[in-house]
Amino acid sequence: MVQTAPDNDQDLSDQWFSERFDSLLPSIQERWPDLAQQTLEATRGSLDELIRIISEHSGKTTQGVQEQLEDLFNSAGNRTKTLADSLEPLEKQLEELLDELNSTLRPRIETPVRKRPLMAIGIAAGIGVVLGVLLAGGRRS
Repeated sequence: MVQTAPDNDQDLSDQWFSERFDSLLPSIQERWPDLAQQTLEATRGSLDELIRIISEHSGKTTQGVQEQLEDLFNSAGNRTKTLADSLEPLEKQLEELLDELNSTLRPRIETPVRKRPLMAIGIAAGIGVVLGVLLAGGRRS
């Protein structure tokens, strides 16, 4: 049997809602403080069930509750977009710092290793043994 487009849209809506339920729960509780958290959590994964429960407890129509939830979802989405936009410059700055670190520190490490590879291997092995002894000693206690 082939699903119709509205069913697919509803499935996607329920999936989106169930994936974001935990992050939306505080906002939902803020909007409808008289509903118990357990009551709201019992609707997990079902947007229709949440709308029905809120409608029953608040005395509002399901259409009114659905509109309020859509506003809530949209405002949460806008906050997420704003946060992502504010993190973008930091991400670029971090990339630049990593590139700079790679270009300055890498040659400083590679040169001695290339000149004395056996010594570098010996130092790395020694550090590995010391770390292994320290970690193994902590497990025996």
